[in-house]
Amino acid sequence: MEMDGKNIKKLIDEQTDKLEVPASLQPEAVVERLEEKAKKKRRSYYKKAAAFAACGVVVLGIGAVGMRDRFSPDNGEMLYKTADKGEKIESGAVTAGRIDTAEDFDQIYGFIKAERDAQEKDAAAYGAEKNAVSDIASSAQTMQADSTAGVGYSDTNIRQDGVGEGDIAKTDGERLYILNNQTIEIVGIGQETMEKIGEIPLNGEVHFSEFFVEGDRLVAVYGEYPEETGPTGSYPYREYTTAETFDISDPENPVSLGKITQSGSYHTMRIVDGYVYLFSDFRADISVLRTDLSGYIPTIQGEYMDSSNIVIPPVKRGSSYTVITSFSLQDPGEETDSKAVFGTAGLCYVSGKNIYICETEYASKETETDATWIRKLSYENGELKAVAQAKVQGVLNDSFSIDEYEGNLRLVTTVTPGFGNSVMPISQEEDSVQTTEKTVTTNTLYVLDDKLKELSRIEELAPDESIYSARFIGNTGYFVTFRQMDPLFSVDLSDPKKPEILGALKIPGFSEYLHPYGDGLLLGIGMDTDPTGMTTNGVKLSMFDVSDPKDVREIQKYVIEGAYSTDAAYNYKVVLADPEKNLIGFTVNAETISYYVFSYGEDGFTCLMQRDMTGYATNVRAFYVGDRFYLIAGNTVEAYDVHTFEKLDDIVL
Repeated sequence: MEMDGKNIKKLIDEQTDKLEVPASLQPEAVVERLEEKAKKKRRSYYKKAAAFAACGVVVLGIGAVGMRDRFSPDNGEMLYKTADKGEKIESGAVTAGRIDTAEDFDQIYGFIKAERDAQEKDAAAYGAEKNAVSDIASSAQTMQADSTAGVGYSDTNIRQDGVGEGDIAKTDGERLYILNNQTIEIVGIGQETMEKIGEIPLNGEVHFSEFFVEGDRLVAVYGEYPEETGPTGSYPYREYTTAETFDISDPENPVSLGKITQSGSYHTMRIVDGYVYLFSDFRADISVLRTDLSGYIPTIQGEYMDSSNIVIPPVKRGSSYTVITSFSLQDPGEETDSKAVFGTAGLCYVSGKNIYICETEYASKETETDATWIRKLSYENGELKAVAQAKVQGVLNDSFSIDEYEGNLRLVTTVTPGFGNSVMPISQEEDSVQTTEKTVTTNTLYVLDDKLKELSRIEELAPDESIYSARFIGNTGYFVTFRQMDPLFSVDLSDPKKPEILGALKIPGFSEYLHPYGDGLLLGIGMDTDPTGMTTNGVKLSMFDVSDPKDVREIQKYVIEGAYSTDAAYNYKVVLADPEKNLIGFTVNAETISYYVFSYGEDGFTCLMQRDMTGYATNVRAFYVGDRFYLIAGNTVEAYDVHTFEKLDDIVL
């Protein structure tokens, strides 16, 4: 029986005396959630650490891997497998199928219970394996992470053309809007000197995440922990995400027009054709009682979601939701539609017509490799519809590794064999622990149709390497892998049923972010390394000539020596890249955090400005408006001449 409406109160009353402090509020669970928030930023560091670490034996079943060439010594062609009419390779085949919604809340609770049982089983198995590994280790020890072009001002660098995104700073060409702790500051830039002309403050125990500006509307998104959340109030410290819309036609006196509140922590937002799509991640309490809906059913505007709006996972277990609510900028207090994708939550990619929720399924004793579930929903004028789902082998590096074009979905994944596939005997002759079976990471390119059925794939790309960055531009895809050298692969996707690797450029180092930079040029931002790939020389800008995808060339590079990373690796919104204005800006991490601005010409990259941000916030953004360049860091804004980069003005908010 679906537990809606009048049945809820009766069932809750029956269980009132049985309620316990939920496991989700125990210290261990809180730490786990904080760790989840940090995963995205740590990923970039881990990849580098793995790349720079000396070859040796890694415990947990990963053997040492030799750094061999990825190309045939005779003709320089890549070593890979392609699935076509002549050879059907099943190892990386796509599993595609229908996508269903829940019958009732009891069905969802069954998935919650299955997740709890699975976690308890995994924990028991892990405990046994941990003891075994600990014994081995002990014995061994005794042996020894797109700007708007062609207009009078720049906007947030976005993932998909035509799909707006929120950020911590915005401009409409007349004013700057800046997130400063608990306040959105409004700064006038129409005069010679900047002037604060308004603000939108937050009150209470809430925290701003991002905001979006369109015309006379500003949508501010913030998280809060109400004392009583949900219809029952059973989880007083569960986080909710709120999108509040303001009329800013009079910037000195912003007026709230309405708000939408939904379960979960803020994930992202998208704005298309006057509709806002708000995403949050809601984690269910797997120890919850069946009757305590507030522990495992998300709410919108204080009401439990209808079970028919909850998309269920194909594996019949889960613990997290990606909650999506849409509303119109013209009626921002009323929900247009909502869906919750139940499973494990994960990366979101939004094309011009569809939403893709990508969930990682880690390798286990039952599965040989990590995999990704893709759940597709369409959207139009605020209406959301579940379309299809599929499972592919491997995991995505970031949202640039997946792209929709002419109805098809192209993606590149890194496929890593599970730890359970290798044996770890103790060597009696050498002072080390070794595996008897080498596990090899590879990469796969997939092309799926509009129902997520496989059209084609190319497997076993760049053995022993991982995807570091990707960019799909029309009928051509580019992606970078790395271990020792940096192959920039180019792929012809003009025939979705038969993609073709056109070439690969091998250079030291790697690009972690790729951005189109005018006709025939591709900008890369990443790290420069020595030929062994073991030592970094600094942050590198590369300009690739991709006018002939069969013969991609690095025609210029610039190395910022002594720098060890850039935020562009994990947050594309920090990048300003505008080929028409010929500006490239981003933050660099060295002994101090610095903001660099470059131009590009026939003679290569030219550094126009380096501004040390010592004492400033790390969340730095930059815009140009007309002939001025604005650098924003924390509560400080500096204005420069966009041609000479002479400082003209500043303001402290």
